[in-house]
Amino acid sequence: MKTIRFPTPDALFDHAAARIAAVAAEAVRARGRFVVALAGGATPRPLYQRLARAATVDWTAAHVFFSDERCVPADDPASNFGAAKASLLDRVGIPDGQVRRVAGERNPIDAADAYEVLVRDALGPEGRFDCVLLGLGADGHTASLFPRHQALTETDRWVLPVHVSTEPAWRVTLTLPPINAAHRVLFLAVGAAKANAVRALVERAPIPAAHVRPSGGECTLLVDTEAATLLDA
Repeated sequence: MKTIRFPTPDALFDHAAARIAAVAAEAVRARGRFVVALAGGATPRPLYQRLARAATVDWTAAHVFFSDERCVPADDPASNFGAAKASLLDRVGIPDGQVRRVAGERNPIDAADAYEVLVRDALGPEGRFDCVLLGLGADGHTASLFPRHQALTETDRWVLPVHVSTEPAWRVTLTLPPINAAHRVLFLAVGAAKANAVRALVERAPIPAAHVRPSGGECTLLVDTEAATLLDA
């Protein structure tokens, strides 16, 4: 895994937007489409705002998924889809049907089963996203793969419902097999609260995010100065 440090969050998000635009262009040239799994939470929103202004991305060739989702309706403030919709998806010309959201308003088991069908139908048997965008929790979780959760050992299912101790308690997440099959995985970590998790990830400590190891792809960690504080400690 390659780690790249930036002096400010703005510099990080500028770089991430340019990198994703380049990955998208490469994927369209090679395979005729760009298949991406977006991350949730607050961290990537400035990135999505930049991507919405990126004139070099052919959004008509984009197929958008989500690395995880909270089990809430799409218009709930906690919805990952809702946040991406407002900051990116409503502002670019992605054709109807090329944004696949988790139906968070449904029973979590049913929502996970239905999303697995969508992912498998879109990706085919190899299950390769062009890019998976991931955040990093202070406890080392990524997507909705949390410490000591059985989802970390899943090898067959590509999507699972996950119950956690924080609200909203039910989530739907991609599992490690499709994440680790991706052509590129991009972690974003911003702020001092992520410093311990960043060091643990770089040192391959036993945190969930350290299980992300693309077998035939590239994994990059982007950190700002505050998130990188402990790397040289």
